[in-house]
Amino acid sequence: MNRGMKLDPSRAFAWACLLAMLALTVVPLWVVVKTALTPSQDVFSQAAQLWPDTPTLRNFTRVLGLVSHEESLAMGGSGAEVHFLRAVGNSLLFTGIIVTLQVLTSSMAAYAFARLRFPGRELLFGLFVASMMVPGVVTFIPNFILIKDLGWLNTMAGMVAPFCLMSGFSVFFLRQFFLSIPRDLEEAAILEGASPLRVFWRIVLPLSTAPLATLAMLTSINMWNEFFWPFLVAKDETMQVLTVLQVPDPARLARLERPDGCHRAGRGPRAGAAVPVRPQGGRVGAVQRQQMSRHFPAPAPAARPPKMETSR
Repeated sequence: MNRGMKLDPSRAFAWACLLAMLALTVVPLWVVVKTALTPSQDVFSQAAQLWPDTPTLRNFTRVLGLVSHEESLAMGGSGAEVHFLRAVGNSLLFTGIIVTLQVLTSSMAAYAFARLRFPGRELLFGLFVASMMVPGVVTFIPNFILIKDLGWLNTMAGMVAPFCLMSGFSVFFLRQFFLSIPRDLEEAAILEGASPLRVFWRIVLPLSTAPLATLAMLTSINMWNEFFWPFLVAKDETMQVLTVLQVPDPARLARLERPDGCHRAGRGPRAGAAVPVRPQGGRVGAVQRQQMSRHFPAPAPAARPPKMETSR
């Protein structure tokens, strides 16, 4: 046997670990999608199958509010209206505002810590880093009292206020990258008369697209999955995000109760759980594709040799 064809035990073990982690990641998503495509009457009878016998998109149309009251009752639901698209819009707005403001403020603070000299810089940066050790649950009560005193309950401002400014991790992450940028580029711009703010906008930020995109992706994932603070602040249904809408609230269950006394749990929500995965997957895929094309550009096509004209 060719020596190069022998299976290395360490390589085989590494591939087995990767496949096991891949299965742990993909199988739950597959179960969500498979259950969402299963008809309501076959959810439990086909639970052990890898694919439903008669896949359908009726569960998605029902969650999106595209079926009538009679059709919803016929599918096993209660016929009650759930504003799923409004919750999607609230989640997109909530996530977009926080990502934009946090990336902007964190990048400005990180550049100040990396390049500007002022008294107490190291102490202030140490406090920023130390803030990562403070559990978020400690700040819930003070933040809630502040938002209540400001009259921001059941408003988008109250939902985004605790997250919109710079965070310790974001500042630390961007500062470490800014320190790796050569100072010669900034000093050359300063000699040409550029101000520190212009250097930041015109030179530093364009060179930092990779860490900024990474930070935006991480922040968007965390904020898209944020549950407790929107649940605590936004009790009004018009301000609820997806993570709050999918929680079996007792008042909502009372409205969604069918005439026979059964709830629709396990039917409509399974399609509602599959839809929020798409925006996150799209964002991760876009960032990954942008970074791959940036660091591993496609090879240029080989130039064709010029044709030689033959004289007759």
